Amino acid sequence: MKTSPPRSRGIVPVVAVAAAAALTLAGCSSSSGGKKAEEGAAEASAGKASTPRMTVAMVTHAPQGDTFWDIIRKGAETAAAKDNVKLIYSSDESAANQANLVQNAIDQKVDGIAVTLAKPDAMKAVVAKAVKAGIPVVGLNSGMDQWKEQGLLEFFGQDESVAGEAFGRKLNTTGAKHAVCVVQVQGHVGLEQRCAGVKRTFKGKTDNLYVNGTDMPSVKSTITAKLKQDSSIDQVVTLGAPFALTAIQSISDAGSKAKVATFDLNKDLTSAIKDGDIEFAVDQQPYLQGYLAVDALWLYKNNGNYMGGGEAPVLTGPAFVDKSNVDTIAEFAAKGTR
Repeated sequence: MKTSPPRSRGIVPVVAVAAAAALTLAGCSSSSGGKKAEEGAAEASAGKASTPRMTVAMVTHAPQGDTFWDIIRKGAETAAAKDNVKLIYSSDESAANQANLVQNAIDQKVDGIAVTLAKPDAMKAVVAKAVKAGIPVVGLNSGMDQWKEQGLLEFFGQDESVAGEAFGRKLNTTGAKHAVCVVQVQGHVGLEQRCAGVKRTFKGKTDNLYVNGTDMPSVKSTITAKLKQDSSIDQVVTLGAPFALTAIQSISDAGSKAKVATFDLNKDLTSAIKDGDIEFAVDQQPYLQGYLAVDALWLYKNNGNYMGGGEAPVLTGPAFVDKSNVDTIAEFAAKGTR
């Protein structure tokens, strides 16, 4: 059995922390990150750890082709190279398949697991099995409201409700009156929280539009149809960079004058912000999420450290990117670290 970290009184919540410092998992989209981690060692800012080799499995709900997850993986691989960690990265958008990937990691007796909880109820049982097996588990990206109750050591990500509320307040400064919030995965708790947060603080009207995020042509046609149906929509809110870029095309096809703002960032989106096609983006720093999740497991195994005292999450966002700061951010986005 794993010994849970002590729950001390008077712990100050952690709001932002920078970290110091051939096994194969079966399943759809699973792959080993060990070789890439070694190749990325030159990018690590610190020297490589001399501690014994350990194996960490990172299991996410990443859909294929979403560049956001490439940034998370790059951060994880950089930390793995620095910490002498063999990283096994795997993903599946299906919650049931993701749970199977976590079970595979348990069966292989890895030294630590980093997991996303986009659909926490589907992951609860298998996470409990990992904890019971004595494998330390940390969360990243999704599951801010569930990580403690599921027994995870730490969580690295963005409070999606807070981010949504900040987004809505910023929209109030743009003159927008009617927003449509495009949700690419129905039932994803984090995405729903984003739109709900926008709705709470945005003074105009907000509608949710559900699309099939795995089929971009369908996303484009669905947004286009919505804009044609309701000409009062003057703001499209997307929950990921690829969907923002697609929404630009939808606006053109619909002959709409709506503007686009989005959650999440990639290098193509920074160019769109520079060009004025995107008003702003909320960046949750996925590179940092991947990096900290792996580094945290190394710190726990070798030093007994855990961030947030087992009580508070480590927040990596929200941070706004717009024309005022995009030139600076674009340099890092081009390298895949923002």
